[in-house]
Amino acid sequence: MKTINAGLIGYGMAGRIFHAPFLNVVPGFNLSKICTNNPDSIKLANERYPQATVVSKPEDIFQDENINLVFVLTPNETHYELTKQGLLANKHVVVDKPFTATTTQAEELIEISKKTGKILSVYQNRRYTSDYKTVKKLLEAGTLGKIVEFTSCFDRYVPGLRPKKWKEEAREACGVLYDLGSHLIDQTLQLFGMPVEVTANIRYQRENTLIDDYFMLTLQYPEMTIYLHSGMLVKSPGPVFAIHGTNGSFIKYGLDVQEGHLDEGRIPVGIDWGKEPQSMWGTLSTYINGLPVTAAVESEKGNYTEYFENLRDAIWGKASLAVNPTDSRNVIKIIELAFQSTKEKRTIPVV
Repeated sequence: MKTINAGLIGYGMAGRIFHAPFLNVVPGFNLSKICTNNPDSIKLANERYPQATVVSKPEDIFQDENINLVFVLTPNETHYELTKQGLLANKHVVVDKPFTATTTQAEELIEISKKTGKILSVYQNRRYTSDYKTVKKLLEAGTLGKIVEFTSCFDRYVPGLRPKKWKEEAREACGVLYDLGSHLIDQTLQLFGMPVEVTANIRYQRENTLIDDYFMLTLQYPEMTIYLHSGMLVKSPGPVFAIHGTNGSFIKYGLDVQEGHLDEGRIPVGIDWGKEPQSMWGTLSTYINGLPVTAAVESEKGNYTEYFENLRDAIWGKASLAVNPTDSRNVIKIIELAFQSTKEKRTIPVV
């Protein structure tokens, strides 16, 4: 099959950690161009990927007829416009989460993708973490019986405002709900579909913060309640998953190891990539033959590589796209309803 020439627009954390390392090792891709104006990023990109040409303007990528695939890895408020430009330039486009600021923007991009015949995907890499894959396996096996309560958290401790970070500025689609909430909501919708009601409590907790830095979402389903939480003042985080069903409970602590390893500069290859240590395995509490049993559950291996392999195969026409833009549009819809719920101080039906 024809090699897919890729261009990255942006080489901050997203480009450096979550995209370039995989494009450099997954067969079928060629990292052709990197767009950045940051001197430190230019230096690092040249050192790590000498085969790629570093350019200063997105147009240098959009106008390159040899580039098939564009990654939009820029500040959130630019996602809609740059993704639109990429699709209209006849490129496949992957945009970092959050997809867009509004569902209206998301729907327009989906229609352009259909008209141009180009693939559009959002980088929802948290579908490929060890904790989520373990939870998905348990739910598919019916191990916990009927789920009645499901809690998922993505907490951090960042008590002060981050210097020189655009994510701390009052820009469109910024804040912890658009940022980390996109992951939690996407995982939830993949497991359970759309809820019937949304109730939200979104706050600004840190001194002088310009962005929302805390949320608690309650997603109501016909026979189940889901709680999604993220905060930036959580020094001692609780479990990342706490799931309770008619047959027992599953509790899991600790975030997936891949991001930390990528930040250290590790190459995402090898049989141990994404493997969690036993100390991070979750705990299943259930009954066997009427007797209570508590045991560790070996974590599934996380592997962001699966996203890129599926993307490649979808572009080649060999597979359906795993992370389709309609899913990500629904994530933005839940975020919009959450802000409405907080503003109006009421539960909002999902229609």
